[in-house]
Amino acid sequence: MKIHISRVRSGPQLDMTPDGQFVEPPSETPSEKLLRYGLVVAVLAGLAALSALALWVAFALIPVAVVAGLIAYGAFRWRLWRLGRSGGGQARPPFAE
Repeated sequence: MKIHISRVRSGPQLDMTPDGQFVEPPSETPSEKLLRYGLVVAVLAGLAALSALALWVAFALIPVAVVAGLIAYGAFRWRLWRLGRSGGGQARPPFAE
């Protein structure tokens, strides 16, 4: 035995009273309003927490970037000093201006 169930959609339906007036949708209950406002507050709180976490990570990486920049500057100056010394030029200390 084969059972086949299908839904036939006949297009949009208008909800009207017998005298031709449209039926108003039911008004929101207080619990529905509370749920909607609660969801909005929860989403905003989540976005605020996510942005605070991103800002904290950015501030935590500032000292790392400064130290990496100082190391790169020192390596660059060291290379210049080594090139000046091996190229027959006058040898200078690596960090002297």
